[in-house]
Amino acid sequence: MRQLIENMAHRLAEVPGVVGVMLGGSRARGEQRADSDWDLGVYYRDTPDLGALRALAGPGVEVAGPGGWGPWVNGGAWLRVDGVAVDWILRDLDRVERVWADCREGRYEVGTQPGHPLGFWSPCYAGEVALGDVLADPSGELTDLRRRTTAYPEPLREALMAGAWEAEFLVAAAMKGAHRSDTLFVSLCLSRAVGVLVQSLYAEDRRWCLNEKGALAVAATLPSAPPDFGPRVRRLLGAPGESAEALTATVASARVLTEETLATLRNRIRQENRASGIRG
Repeated sequence: MRQLIENMAHRLAEVPGVVGVMLGGSRARGEQRADSDWDLGVYYRDTPDLGALRALAGPGVEVAGPGGWGPWVNGGAWLRVDGVAVDWILRDLDRVERVWADCREGRYEVGTQPGHPLGFWSPCYAGEVALGDVLADPSGELTDLRRRTTAYPEPLREALMAGAWEAEFLVAAAMKGAHRSDTLFVSLCLSRAVGVLVQSLYAEDRRWCLNEKGALAVAATLPSAPPDFGPRVRRLLGAPGESAEALTATVASARVLTEETLATLRNRIRQENRASGIRG
């Protein structure tokens, strides 16, 4: 199957407008299961030749052009190859480069995107390249960008960790909803708060967080995660409650977990600052 995927990548790289192709997802990271999809990032400049892409995809396969799948997951196609799912995911290389420049300056966005319930965090673009496997790269641009994204930018780390304040704000808002027995509002606030904390934990460890899937399990193993972070989050989100009393108790537990996580992150920063002072 790997050889088929590599051959496909080279054919994709011959499509006018396509710069190169990377293998992404669990297969690029060596974390795949037997039934895992093959995710191919198709990096283009300007506009790829959609007619050529459709011809390569074959009859009956819909190929969505840039913007067809939303503002961040640009477009692509879902194929079946020997009974296995193969996803083409379009990526505007110039936009990826702009996001990478933002990351180096400590800037990021969180955009609305179908399929990303906690939003699409722009550093994902750089992380996909850093963690991907270059399959076809005639010009060498993807290989060069991958080399540059390997080191996690310290300004981005600081910005994502500083952004953890939002979790406290969300938990405070959730408490107001709990008093009104507003389960939907409470659940959304707590899910978002956990997502913010997960992003901060990843950043503290200088690790790229690509999306929500599987992120909690990884975050729970990171150095700044409080004890039993994963089980505690699962209890909070698994059954927040229906009555005001139950919801209030859930939010109170979320507040404790949030405070512990933020305290741990702040302690890590203080330790690093002291160590830097000693080295200086």
